[in-house]
Amino acid sequence: SSFTALTTASFAAPAALRITSNSVCASAASASPPPAPGGGDADAAEAQTEFDVILKAAGAAKLAVVKAVKELTGLGLKEAKEIVDGAPGPVKEGVSKDEAEALKTQLEEAGAEVELK
Repeated sequence: SSFTALTTASFAAPAALRITSNSVCASAASASPPPAPGGGDADAAEAQTEFDVILKAAGAAKLAVVKAVKELTGLGLKEAKEIVDGAPGPVKEGVSKDEAEALKTQLEEAGAEVELK
């Protein structure tokens, strides 16, 4: 399944390498020019159109987080549990800001610690 390939790639590569390769892919896919040097962090954040939802920790309510990951990603229970057990790691990658914010809110309501990149 595609999840197995993603999971294998996610766990096999160091986090810094994944972020770098995601950034390269996002830049190539968007076909927009890179931000001007010296633009500052605020400009870079405004220009970013694709976000990765990263599960940093499941928190005390691990079962609720597994259920939330399952519902939000459409994965099976086993795959959702593997994502939660593998934290920190990506839940969804390359999503819009609105979708990323919604996912973050729902995961945090379930008790997870989440960040957007």
